[in-house]
Amino acid sequence: MTGVSAPVEMRDVAPWVERLARVGYGAKALLYITIGILAAGAAFGWGGRATDTEGALRLVYRMTFGRVMLVVAAAGLLGYALWRVVEALMDPDSRGNGPKGIALRIGFAVRGLFHGALGIGAFRLAYGDRTDSPDRTRDWTAFLLDMPAGELLVWLAGGSVIGYGLYQLYRSFKAKLGRQLDLSSLSGQTHVWVVGVSRFGIAARGIVFCLIGFFLARAASQHDAGQAGGIQQSLATLARVGRWPFAAVALGLMAYGAYELLNARYRRIKMT
Repeated sequence: MTGVSAPVEMRDVAPWVERLARVGYGAKALLYITIGILAAGAAFGWGGRATDTEGALRLVYRMTFGRVMLVVAAAGLLGYALWRVVEALMDPDSRGNGPKGIALRIGFAVRGLFHGALGIGAFRLAYGDRTDSPDRTRDWTAFLLDMPAGELLVWLAGGSVIGYGLYQLYRSFKAKLGRQLDLSSLSGQTHVWVVGVSRFGIAARGIVFCLIGFFLARAASQHDAGQAGGIQQSLATLARVGRWPFAAVALGLMAYGAYELLNARYRRIKMT
């Protein structure tokens, strides 16, 4: 009987989860496109700068109707967080309980918590909190380093982030995007372009996460939270490597934003 009752409960919650998830993918698209545009502007000398997701939220707030956009983005980020937690707990894509499946589901939960915190921060910004946001990556690294076996914990965090970045690079070339995106309505040529842009974006984000993991590993080796860094520090490092690597990743983050828009429209979100 349990095999009969579970799908009914899932059907009851799926429409709400689906709508929230799609708005969340749209909110992520807004943030990554903003980050990519600013970074591309810096790479090509148009007056941009390297920033991260919280910096992108602050830029959105300063736009016309910025508060409204920020509230929508905040709601979307919380919806995305809910969807990731649902993915972790209910496993709608049948990842399974093997080592790989468990690792992916834990990753979904962590991403859900991160985006939930980002959504709450967006609401606070929209309703009057103008204080400069701290560097959360360095703050969390300092917190871990102060714990027993803190260096080991930071090493594990760095290794996990590098692993996730490498998985994104693998996914950009090997994964079948059609398993997650229903692109059957697109023409052949459009489908090719959509998949190409999506793979480019996923690969660029993978590079950024590999750098974030490297910074965490460096912080662990030197027992110095100041050596950690997030998206902004990763982009700044790429800028020092050279204009074209920096520009390529900047454009790639814009492509990743486009990929998230595709998720908002075409993602297969099923609970059964």
